[in-house]
Amino acid sequence: MKAAASLPEQNIPSVMRAMGKTARAAYMRLSEARNEQKDMALVGAAMSLRERVAEILSANERDIAYAREHEVRGAMLDRLLLTPERIEGMAQALETVATLPDPVNRIVDEWERPNGLVIQRVSIPLGVIGIIYEARPNVTADAAALCIKSGNACILRGGSESLHSSEAIVSCIRQGLQDAGLPESAVQMVPVRDREAVTEMLGMTGIIDVIIPRGGKSLCEKVQRESRVPTLLHLDGNCHTYIHAKADAQLARDVLLNAKMRRTGICGATESLLIDEAAIFMLPGLIAPLIEKGCELRGDERARAADKRIRAATEEDWSKEYLDAVLSIKTVSGLQAAIEHINAYGSHHTDAIITEDNSAARAFLRQVDSAIVMHNASTQFADGGEFGFGAEIGIATGRLHARGPVGAEQLTTYKYVVHGTGQVRT
Repeated sequence: MKAAASLPEQNIPSVMRAMGKTARAAYMRLSEARNEQKDMALVGAAMSLRERVAEILSANERDIAYAREHEVRGAMLDRLLLTPERIEGMAQALETVATLPDPVNRIVDEWERPNGLVIQRVSIPLGVIGIIYEARPNVTADAAALCIKSGNACILRGGSESLHSSEAIVSCIRQGLQDAGLPESAVQMVPVRDREAVTEMLGMTGIIDVIIPRGGKSLCEKVQRESRVPTLLHLDGNCHTYIHAKADAQLARDVLLNAKMRRTGICGATESLLIDEAAIFMLPGLIAPLIEKGCELRGDERARAADKRIRAATEEDWSKEYLDAVLSIKTVSGLQAAIEHINAYGSHHTDAIITEDNSAARAFLRQVDSAIVMHNASTQFADGGEFGFGAEIGIATGRLHARGPVGAEQLTTYKYVVHGTGQVRT
């Protein structure tokens, strides 16, 4: 499908409905595909990515130029940028997804009733999935791969800045599908930048079965507010690292540096440091490597008293997802105060405790209301690939259907299959 920066507004609904119709037909075929055939498509798509690196990089250069013209800077520009290494990472993710067990047609549970009926709960695809995301073109490959593996068709709407990169990637995915004898229209890319396309997707009941947004707070709020299609929400990542009174100082220093500065523009980056008042003496040592890396620090009065290099924080900082080299620092009176602060200000994404006290760790892991909770590990491990899912569409922070990294298995639902021998109900 060729890129089109814009279509007449009155044509967008018809374009989207046509995509939905072909996606529905493709889903019916893909849902019946053998696992070997789906894996062949993924491996073929990975091969196509490697063969067309120059083409993808050229498309990405056009997107980078467009983004700069529209004053995209910093972490968002880094998210958009593709390199040969990042393309190779996408190819490897496709191949990893291909090695995973087939998530569909699994007998999840089975039991026999006293009347002899045998009841099975069997996993099936969700159907047609609409995925709306911002900037990061690698999400295009991850989302398509997971949908193919789980037997779902998908309609992808990437960020306006990543249009050309995403279309080049989708072309490779579709080549893999074609070579495997599967319908190319199982993976489709919305060919316009117009936001009207997003609004149209949110109203495509009976065509799209679920919408998955992956992006900033404003995008997720729009989807939550306007969608008539069921949604699997991925909210912002206001992630915390809590330094407990019994933390190992060197371990805390190493983990915090990675959690904040490895990549500041990802949703699993730590945005807020909580430090126990009993561990405040550790603070200058904890923040020294952050300052060396150019991280701006904003803290409360106790933190600023411990180190004059920390600027004053505001109330807004406690709930802020910076996606940049900025860290808020809050002093807490103990474990329960830390848990209460996270549950009040966090986004229920990923939060970590650094401690050698296993009892404190268990309480933190049990009581913090987040999709992912960690003990003595960097929050940047909040990633489907790191969880062994091969890739992810996002980190679901809600409570329904899926929570945490959304991989191929999370893109399935189930039906009940009942086997009888002629039973009738009295």
